[in-house]
Amino acid sequence: MSELKPWLALMMQRRMRLLLGALLMALTLFSAIGLLALSGWFITATGVTALLWAAGQKVMFDIYMPGSGIRFFALTRTVARYSERVYNHNTVLSLLADLRGRHFAALTLLDGATLSRLRAAQWLNRLTADIDTLDTLYLRLLAPPLVALLGIVLVCGLIAVFHVSLALIAGAMLLSLLLALTLGMALLGLHYSARRVEQLDALRVLALEQLQGQAELAAAGAIERHRQHLLAASQQMLSEQLVLQGRVACGQALATLGVMSTVAVCLFGTIQAYAAGVLSGPVMVMIPLALMALSEGFAGLPAAFAQGGATRAAATRLNQQVAMSSRLVEPLDPAPVPSELSLHWQGVGVRHAGLQDFDLVLHSGERLALIGPSGAGKSTLAALASRLIDPDCGVVSVGAAGPRDVSLQALSLEQWRARVGYLTQQTELLHDSISANLLLGNPAATKEQLWAVLELVDLADLVDAMPAGMNTWVGESGTQLSGGEGRRLALARVLLKDAPLIILDEPFSGLDAATRDRVSARLEPWLAGRTALFLGHDAALLPRSDRVVLLGD
Repeated sequence: MSELKPWLALMMQRRMRLLLGALLMALTLFSAIGLLALSGWFITATGVTALLWAAGQKVMFDIYMPGSGIRFFALTRTVARYSERVYNHNTVLSLLADLRGRHFAALTLLDGATLSRLRAAQWLNRLTADIDTLDTLYLRLLAPPLVALLGIVLVCGLIAVFHVSLALIAGAMLLSLLLALTLGMALLGLHYSARRVEQLDALRVLALEQLQGQAELAAAGAIERHRQHLLAASQQMLSEQLVLQGRVACGQALATLGVMSTVAVCLFGTIQAYAAGVLSGPVMVMIPLALMALSEGFAGLPAAFAQGGATRAAATRLNQQVAMSSRLVEPLDPAPVPSELSLHWQGVGVRHAGLQDFDLVLHSGERLALIGPSGAGKSTLAALASRLIDPDCGVVSVGAAGPRDVSLQALSLEQWRARVGYLTQQTELLHDSISANLLLGNPAATKEQLWAVLELVDLADLVDAMPAGMNTWVGESGTQLSGGEGRRLALARVLLKDAPLIILDEPFSGLDAATRDRVSARLEPWLAGRTALFLGHDAALLPRSDRVVLLGD
């Protein structure tokens, strides 16, 4: 259970809300017990009184006090049930929101190499399904058995007032039942519920592959084969969940049988006690009905604890995620960023990119074009310059050559990246408006600045002609725009950042020759005085450069 400790500690930050929620659950159960027990006592006492009156005896019976008690318990149960559902679900949703925010913030601190250990669908599954699974920790695994235990104590205490032996027998039976429905069901469902977490993760990856790779699968003639693989995985998960649900059904049957067996045993005992004159008729009826009301507290335990393995498995996976740390270490005492932005790659090696003992200098104010085939290491050098990754050997430094040359690893990540504008090879646009996508580059930018960068990339007229203008949504990954339009919008976002060091990886991909020439010409005055690194396959398809380096030559 050690995997749950971090989450229990996090939950304890809201201990008062959780305690109040548990009290509302307890109040609901106690009201149900009071309602059924008092109703049984009242109906029986009324019948006995009527029989005594029929026999000619004068008997005083106050119907107002028990009648008021019944109405009180009925009203309390309704209000407590509604309040508990609203309050506890609000608490749990708040906890889940805190968890998601915390984990997403942790993800943003990881470097690309660490993030690449898992696929995007798997990260998404952890932020959604795994965290959602943890809502059972309080709402189904902690509070309900505690409330059921309090219900046992209450009912057995009530029985003990009239018959101690019966109270002990009922307590022993109910505690054994509680143990079977919690620990027993947790052990029975451990394997299948834990596997569900892994199966759901794999199934979502397969489903996303099927959706995102439709064109490639169709071209390879593999759509049907992949679909059958997806259906087989889905069927396997369904089959195992049917086994688990069968065990849950048996647990629920055991809950009902256990409570009713306790009721039957105690009913037999109360009849014997009534016959011996130890108990009155109304009390003889009240005790079994009070026990019967406990079934409400036991009903949800089998299903909740059968899924306990899923909660533990999800917690384990999230703990592994929290334990991940970025390979990009922040310096304890960061050096100031040099004013002269000359970049130096000195003896750099990156194993996964096949880069070894690489040397290059990008002088301050220079425009350098790195030309080479795919896989030559262009994007790797750009990632090193923007410090998205660190080299396995060698050093990347900035500043004038000599003692003022500072390693990028000695600088604050935030301060260095604020000086770099990087257009990556892949266009990434949010499912939001044009203005929202632009403002990622500079949240404080004015409308005039937004239109200015759109003019630089030859998009101003196009956006102005759209019915919603700057508020037009671009669709998921920019699907409402053409490839060239999406590329220019991403370029405009980089320009809006107005950084002194610019890295453009194939900035004109997807553009026709006429548009490329217009955008290139408009970038000339904007690039003046900046240090720029251009990456591509052909220098003619890049902005004008002062120097061209052919990788692999």
